Amino acid sequence: MEQTPKTVRLRRADYERMLGEARKQAPNEACGLVAGTDEDGTRFIKKVYLLTNTDRSPEHFSLDPKEQLAAIKDMRQNGLTPLGNWHSHPATPSRPSEEDKRLAFDKTSTYFILSLAGDTPVLNAFHVEGAESRKENLVITE
Repeated sequence: MEQTPKTVRLRRADYERMLGEARKQAPNEACGLVAGTDEDGTRFIKKVYLLTNTDRSPEHFSLDPKEQLAAIKDMRQNGLTPLGNWHSHPATPSRPSEEDKRLAFDKTSTYFILSLAGDTPVLNAFHVEGAESRKENLVITE
């Protein structure tokens, strides 16, 4: 696993969209994709896509394939790079579950997990490679 954590920059408005969708979909997991640019070890998230969890489950998610394809087309049209995905954990902490790790096929992706457990929502970004995960440096900007 690479040793230097990436810095990931996410706009507050995008965080708020993710949080709103996670609360709306609870008790099921909400999910989507993130896109932007990757510059000198810093990832700038420029667009967050809110997609349907076709599993409609509180413990796992599957992205709607048609929505996923539409998001990828939108990324290409807007010159954005797919940088990863996000999903919520309605009742568990913001860390990759064993299933999350098992399904994290792309070691170049950033995996955002937004926990609604507890009094305050917690969003973290992770690098996942095999059974190992490591937090990335997440900065929420205005």
